[in-house]
Amino acid sequence: MYKIGLTGGIGCGKSVVSDLFKQHTTPVIDADEIARALVAPGEKALSQIQASFGAHMLNDDGSLNRNQLRDCVFQNTEKKHLLESILHPLVYAEINQQLSQITSPYAIISIPLLIETKMQSLVDHILVIDCPMEMQVNRVKLRDNLSDAQIVAIINSQVSRSERLTEADSIIDNTQDMPYLSRQVNTLHQLFIKQAQ
Repeated sequence: MYKIGLTGGIGCGKSVVSDLFKQHTTPVIDADEIARALVAPGEKALSQIQASFGAHMLNDDGSLNRNQLRDCVFQNTEKKHLLESILHPLVYAEINQQLSQITSPYAIISIPLLIETKMQSLVDHILVIDCPMEMQVNRVKLRDNLSDAQIVAIINSQVSRSERLTEADSIIDNTQDMPYLSRQVNTLHQLFIKQAQ
């Protein structure tokens, strides 16, 4: 099976593009969804985060306080690496488990930090969704209600746009309307079907 690593900076449109591939009945494995499931109450990763970062990282109902954790790790590189050392091995183990059950010609694996975690070898083809930083900031502001400073800090914690584009085997330009985006996905779907043979 041909494995497509879908990546891009925050606010570039990974979810929208994943949904367009799903319209072609393409299986999509989403690293963010896996990470969210791993930190649900009762899960091992949540216990490890509580032990490593303190009980104040949990809400009153026992769920993870994402805002508190995000603020903590983006201000402290050591704590960011600690969180990654807890989550990333579990996320990649689950990705491999899901891949082993897929029988389609190709699959999309949406991994925002594919390049940052140096996991390019996991996939056969790197597909980068790209847009300028101003667009990223505007989209995230509308979606997550974060300040410009918080969004820029997140963008700066990821690899640079130029580094991501250098790693890309294919690039989707997400600067225009939905029909334009959809046409690019349709073209890539045909390409990936051919490459998977």
